Order: sequence, then C-alpha cells, then structure tokens
Amino acid sequence: MNFTRRRFLHTTGFALAAVRVGFCSASPRMVGFSTLGCPAWEWSKVLDFAQAHDFSAIELRGLEGTMDLPARPEFQPDRIAQSKRDVAAKNLKIACVSSSAQLHDADPEKRKQQIADAKRFIDLAAAVGAPNVRVFGNKIEGPREQVVDRVASGLRELGAYAGEHGVTVIIESHGDFTDSPTLGDILGRADSLHVGLLWDAHHTFVDGKEDPEFTVRKLGKYIRHTHLKDSVPSADGRHYVLTGRGQVPVRKQVEVLAATGYTGCYTFEWEKVWHPDLEEPEIAIADFAEFMKKIPASASSQVKHSGRPV
Repeated sequence: MNFTRRRFLHTTGFALAAVRVGFCSASPRMVGFSTLGCPAWEWSKVLDFAQAHDFSAIELRGLEGTMDLPARPEFQPDRIAQSKRDVAAKNLKIACVSSSAQLHDADPEKRKQQIADAKRFIDLAAAVGAPNVRVFGNKIEGPREQVVDRVASGLRELGAYAGEHGVTVIIESHGDFTDSPTLGDILGRADSLHVGLLWDAHHTFVDGKEDPEFTVRKLGKYIRHTHLKDSVPSADGRHYVLTGRGQVPVRKQVEVLAATGYTGCYTFEWEKVWHPDLEEPEIAIADFAEFMKKIPASASSQVKHSGRPV
C-alpha cells in the first residue's frame, strides 16, 4: 500500500483533533439537537431542556429567531465566557455552529461576502469551543464543473482559516449537493485536514436517492457531524414527522454510521423555523431523545459492515 505522508497526516490529524475536543471513542454516544427547532426559546431554556432530556450537545443555528449568531448578546465579549460556563454547567458541548454561508456564487462580491460571513462563524466557534462550522455548497448555477471547483476552492480557503483556529469547516449535503459522487469530488478537491462533511442523512436518502450504507461507504471518512429527521411524501414534496413515524430509515442511518466508529454528534434537525406548522419543539425534540435511547450505543456491533469507508 502506498501510504503517503499526506494520507498519514490526514488520518492522524483528524484523530488527534477528535481526542483534543473530547470526542473519543470511549466517550458515550453524543446526541444533540439544533436550535433551528426551537426558535422561540431563550438561551437558558435551550440548555435546561437539553439537560433535562439527557442530551449531550447542541448545535447552534439561530437563537430567538436571529440567525446572525455572532451578533447575539450571548456571544459578545462581555458575555461569552459566561455562556461557555452555562454550557459546561449543564454537562453539554456545542457540537457545531451553523452558518448560512453559500459557496456556489460566481459573483466576486457576493462570494467575498459569503466567505467573510463563514469566517465570522469560525471565529465564534473557536471562541465557544465548538469543533465544527457548517457551510453550504447550495446551488449548481452554470457549468457544473466550474461550480464544483468553485465550492471546493471556497472550502479549501475556509479550511486554511479554520485550521488556524482549531476548527473544521463542514459542507452540508443540501440543496443541489446531495449525492455522494459530487460531494466526494468536492471534498477530494478541497483536500484539507480542516474540511469535512455534515451528513444530512434525510437529504441524501430523499433527494440523493441513496441507501445509508452506500452514502457512508463513500463518504464516511469525511463525516464530522449529522442532521437526522424523518418525513413522509406530501402534496408539496415532503412533510416532516416525529422520528421513526415516517419513511426515512433513521435508525439504520444511525447504526450504519456507528459501525464506522463515528464519534461526532447525532443531531436532530427539526425545521420549525421554516415550517411553523410542525409539532412544537417540546414534543419533537423530547421524542427524538427517546428514539435515540432505544438504539443501543453498541449499534455498530449489530450492523454488517463491508469495510472502511472509501
């Protein structure tokens, strides 16, 4: 085997990063939820609810209807130390800070703005001790090859910046980027120790038409964070439902990923911000916690795994 220096550094770099932030394989499974699902909750309620329902992490995606997290009072210089203490006091971690930055734009000024916004969120993640910052590829507008290269270039630039701050920038499987071949191509071109994947397992299954085993086999080595949710077909596309009541194989997604030795967060993304008619967060988020408790933490031993992801 041609085990190159680059591959060695890639492998050991991620392993050391995992140990440094406490996400080691000996730790209990990390289960969290995104604040996208509870847009009306204030900071203290988010943390209290997470602790009360035995979550181990949260993903920051807006607070009280504001998506510009770096501008929130909780994360200003005079309050951020207290906010970190608030999280630690509840025995929680911040698994990811999610931006809205999109990397597909060809317009130089729009692209510059999106890159700058992503860097603001990287700064915030570093300040609160979060290991990941989410960005989007989002749309394929124009020649596909050019868009793919542009997204990969943006990830490489952000990865360099994130690396200086001890953070990983992760592209979500979302929008026009939900199939493994395209995502694998982008991540391969980005070629950075500090770039990874946020596996929105709903999107690769529903939009990408991929079985979880296929996706994890192709992309598992890049997955640093997840979004999990369930849905059923509806007249206007899909309707989100409580976990395990729909047609998305969420349990299988968890088990297949666990079989790879994944140590990141299994994160519930309830899109209450975008779909106000969904069940209230008090119901849906608590329900996800109970769903995950029914999946043994040793699920990896129950799944036949064909080998390491390629």
